[in-house]
Amino acid sequence: MKNIMNIVIGLLMVTALKAQTLDSYIQEAENNNPEVQAFELRYDISMEKVGEANSLPSTELSAGYFVSEPETRTGAQKARFTVKQMLPWFGTITARENYASSLAEVDYLDITIIKRKLRLSLSQSYYTLFTIKSKQAVLEKNIQLLKTYEKLALTSLEVGKASAVDILRLQMRQNELQEQKEVLFNDFLAEKTLFNNLRNTEEDADISLIDSLYLPIGPDINHTELQLHPELEKYDILFQSVEQSEILNQKESNPNLGFSLDYIPVEARPDMNFNDNGKDVLMPMVSLSIPIFNSKYKSKTIQNDLKQQEISAQKADRKNKLETILGAALNNRQAARIKYNTQIKNLKQAADAEEILIKNYETGSLDFDDVLDIQELRLKFQMNYVEAVKTYYLQSAIINYLSNQ
Repeated sequence: MKNIMNIVIGLLMVTALKAQTLDSYIQEAENNNPEVQAFELRYDISMEKVGEANSLPSTELSAGYFVSEPETRTGAQKARFTVKQMLPWFGTITARENYASSLAEVDYLDITIIKRKLRLSLSQSYYTLFTIKSKQAVLEKNIQLLKTYEKLALTSLEVGKASAVDILRLQMRQNELQEQKEVLFNDFLAEKTLFNNLRNTEEDADISLIDSLYLPIGPDINHTELQLHPELEKYDILFQSVEQSEILNQKESNPNLGFSLDYIPVEARPDMNFNDNGKDVLMPMVSLSIPIFNSKYKSKTIQNDLKQQEISAQKADRKNKLETILGAALNNRQAARIKYNTQIKNLKQAADAEEILIKNYETGSLDFDDVLDIQELRLKFQMNYVEAVKTYYLQSAIINYLSNQ
């Protein structure tokens, strides 16, 4: 009977393949997950916008033909051709580039955050699959144990030490466990679909699960530092982007310079002969665009100040929520370890009780009421053991997401 406890504990002992197996799935998911790809494309677009910011306004070309030709001393003007280029105030283009770069940094952090969330979701799904698999193994071992008890009951029935009711109760108990095992099979298929969707692969693709897990020996390392978490760092980058937006706003409130060149072809006067007869006109010009009515820039400054206040409030709120989640995860993980240690003690005591029952059978009788009670308790302890390990690793996954790892 002690072998049953050893088998359950053995199911939850870690193997060297643990990290490699899960990490390989995480790497695969990061490469294939469409949500991650969408965020990476968004970042690529943002980087292109940095190049877009380093550009001048379009050069203006215009041409006109004089329907009524104005006469000048040197001849009649036939047409007018103009090329014009406006230039932003000094430093405006650099300010645009800095602003676009700050927005690209936000998108880059979004990639980091979504990859962390993907790692969390994939890890939790992986541990859930492992838990279902472990529970199926526990149920199967208990079914086999009940079959062994059924054989003992049949033997006892032949010598009048057991009744047909005892056999039927053992069989009904087997049916209940078989039902639970089949339900878990369907749960496994549903979770497998979720796991493979995160990997962006076929829903029925095979998954290689580790054979065992265990709780690390020694005190757990509690991560409480949230200052460098990407979700919080994102607010800092957003705050800086608003600063860059305000610098750009101040630059754009300055005048714009314009340079243009007019060319006017002149037809020579046929009735006169002098040096400038028919000389074309070439006229360079400088223009200045002054934003006299600049209320929109003042309004933009006020908006930027309010945005920074909003971002600071959002960061404080998000930090409080993350700290709450972290605190709950640390407490739940500690509770899982306590439950884990308790189940180890219970499993040992259940094995001792089973050993006493077997010795009683060898001396003449076997109380099948006690058999079923102990079997039900043992199954409960085994399931609690598996759940404790699952809870520990699910909470550890949350803690790893929140800590700067």
